[in-house]
Amino acid sequence: MEYRRFGNTYVLRVDRGEEVVSCIENLAAEEKIRLAHIEGLGAADYLKVGLYDVEKQEFLCKEFHEPLEITSLIGNVTEQDSKPYLHIHITCADSKQNCVGGHLKEVRISGTAEIFLTALDGTVGRRTDDIGNTGLNIFDFD
Repeated sequence: MEYRRFGNTYVLRVDRGEEVVSCIENLAAEEKIRLAHIEGLGAADYLKVGLYDVEKQEFLCKEFHEPLEITSLIGNVTEQDSKPYLHIHITCADSKQNCVGGHLKEVRISGTAEIFLTALDGTVGRRTDDIGNTGLNIFDFD
């Protein structure tokens, strides 16, 4: 991964063989980013994506081992336990333009990925949901 900063925006290039979530985690830790918006696109050859089952309070994940076009990658960086916390969703299309998407667990780049991370002033934390008792880590504005 290589990146440049332009004001409060980081422009990332994730290269072939690199995993996107770990690249963004490393950038957020290195640059001390605690609140940001993420968007991007690219090409992948491995995807692990999940759907959160609220009743079971667990992620149901699927893996895809095939060429995929990342048509949309969107999410945020917040903070939990004094560390960056990523929440990213992704939509990908296969060679027949069938799409799959959900909560991003892992995605490995096959060509390149172009990602914009826009840092915001301030901090938003995370806490376990005690309102809806979903088991999710929700925004904590305290």
